[in-house]
Amino acid sequence: MKIEKTSAKELARLVGAEIIGDDAKLISGLNEIHRVNEGDLVFVDHPKYFKNAVSSAATAVIINQQVECPEGKVLLLHPEPFTAYNKLVRHFRPSEFSNVNISPTAKIGTNTVVMPGVFVGNHVIIGNNCIIHPNVTIYDYTQIGNNVVIHANSVIGSDAFYFKRRLDKLEKLESCGNVIIEDDVEIGASCTMDRGASASTVIGKGTKIDNLVHIGHDTTIGKNCTIAAQVGVAGVVSIGDNVILWGQAGVANDVSIPDNVEVYAQSGVGKDLESGKVYFGSPAAEAREKFKELAYLKKLPSFIENIKNNT
Repeated sequence: MKIEKTSAKELARLVGAEIIGDDAKLISGLNEIHRVNEGDLVFVDHPKYFKNAVSSAATAVIINQQVECPEGKVLLLHPEPFTAYNKLVRHFRPSEFSNVNISPTAKIGTNTVVMPGVFVGNHVIIGNNCIIHPNVTIYDYTQIGNNVVIHANSVIGSDAFYFKRRLDKLEKLESCGNVIIEDDVEIGASCTMDRGASASTVIGKGTKIDNLVHIGHDTTIGKNCTIAAQVGVAGVVSIGDNVILWGQAGVANDVSIPDNVEVYAQSGVGKDLESGKVYFGSPAAEAREKFKELAYLKKLPSFIENIKNNT
């Protein structure tokens, strides 16, 4: 999330953090580690990820342990970086509720049809020649291109499913990202697409999505993909162009699926795939090899029976 340029000193004051490094550094964004850029502030609260956070593109890091501060960066020492980060999100993007069906701050293009029961939140942008079917919910800051069709009861831009486990509760990460739907996309009925935790969830131009599909936070889907019913895609997944995900396929978080991949129905993708290949199974593997494995498994009972008969 972009913010008005603010000094590290002021950010430290807002959360009660101790500064290590140049407190005059100007911070222009708040981002989660997967999406950081120069000028951003990021948080880290586990030693396993200290090195990644401190060496990332981020200019400022909220951290709970004193470490060496690299040149050109600033550290904000705080006992609870997750909570401090949430406090900054709430400060720069306070809750803003709408009590009308279409927010007065929303912008809707020409020849776009918005049917009864649709909710359009604050600062939403919808392009030209779109069709938004009944009871669709479009959360704040969503951006929708031209010639987009969204079918009934879909929810665009709900909060990221991102929690930190405490001893007695789960603390929620405040979502400050959005959803971007590019031109010529069609989204089926009763789909859900979470906003980015701090950046954008993106559905690429020309992609077609069937009914009952879930897309997790900060996932990017390329151009001209087809995603069949009941597919579930977790957060921070990168999907290239011309990818096909058949029904009930599942994709784990932080996985990369490059261009021209096809994943057969009910497959489970738990690691990065290779471009241009067809995958099947759970865990997913190249379809031809997986089908060979299944053929061998079918022969296993007779193989065991033959061993018994010959002993």
